[in-house]
Amino acid sequence: MSSPKYAVLAIGNAIVDVIAETDDDFIKAESLNKGGMTLIDAERAKTLYSRMGPGREISGGSAANTLAGLANLDHKCAFIGQVADDQLGEVFAHDIRATGIDFAVPARAADVPTARCLILVTPDAQRTMNTFLGASQFLPASTIDPQQIADAAILYVEGYMWDPQEPRAAIRQALPLARAAGRKTAFTLSDAFVIDRYRDDFLSLMAEGAIDILFANEVEIASLAQTDDFEAAVAMAAAQVPLLVVTRGEHGAIAVRGGERVEVPAEPVEHLVDTTGAGDLFAAGVLAGLCEGRDLKQCLTMGAVCAAEVISHYGARPEADLRALISARLG
Repeated sequence: MSSPKYAVLAIGNAIVDVIAETDDDFIKAESLNKGGMTLIDAERAKTLYSRMGPGREISGGSAANTLAGLANLDHKCAFIGQVADDQLGEVFAHDIRATGIDFAVPARAADVPTARCLILVTPDAQRTMNTFLGASQFLPASTIDPQQIADAAILYVEGYMWDPQEPRAAIRQALPLARAAGRKTAFTLSDAFVIDRYRDDFLSLMAEGAIDILFANEVEIASLAQTDDFEAAVAMAAAQVPLLVVTRGEHGAIAVRGGERVEVPAEPVEHLVDTTGAGDLFAAGVLAGLCEGRDLKQCLTMGAVCAAEVISHYGARPEADLRALISARLG
């Protein structure tokens, strides 16, 4: 087998985040799902944007954020996602390429605009996300290049992408290509609402051996297993995938691989500012550690360091040198 060109190739939503500070009164007045992610249509996006306070426009998208973390850690990556031929599409494409990530998917006509996520951050640092998927939900299967899939050590799939029909078809095409090329596949469950809609699909993928690495948080793993018993949920999922990684917020994270189980605490954060991207950057640290052949505890610690960095400032992409932070932590 040839050496991979990329550490990770990701399929995800190409989104520009608009982040604004707010308070609980605004969240309540707008009937928003505090701390969660809600899909909205173009009209709602326009209305909510008009009512938000001043915002910061920062390229985002779950899988793209993870790649930004990996690139910060000096790993070569590539991204598959759809933008429109409009201003936000240019912003997203510029930002991801500026980090050294390969992004070659052509922009589509701007009849449907580039996706955007309106993120309201309350004083407790909780982020409430309202996402208009726009062009990202029209990622065609034709963007899947078998050679590019074979060129990546790990194919990383964003669970949010399972919801729209076209990206789901693209993922269904990509997963067996990675397996045929002898590469690893990783899948992040993304959100409980996605699991509620497609639980059977995800369980089937796991049972078929299509997923090598599964990322989830406590809420997501409970939803997948349909139980409030955390240990029972972990046991169910761990029996179906070679590697399970579950984040637990301030309680750290666990990983289960075969008979091995590892737990690490969350890294201390002096000033918690914005939890947007915490899970995305955690995945970046873990994937980087796996690509470097590190043991599970080191991989989880790398994830915790990356997550701690991103929640210490606004935006879901790293601003500090993650490699330096990890070196200081692990030696």
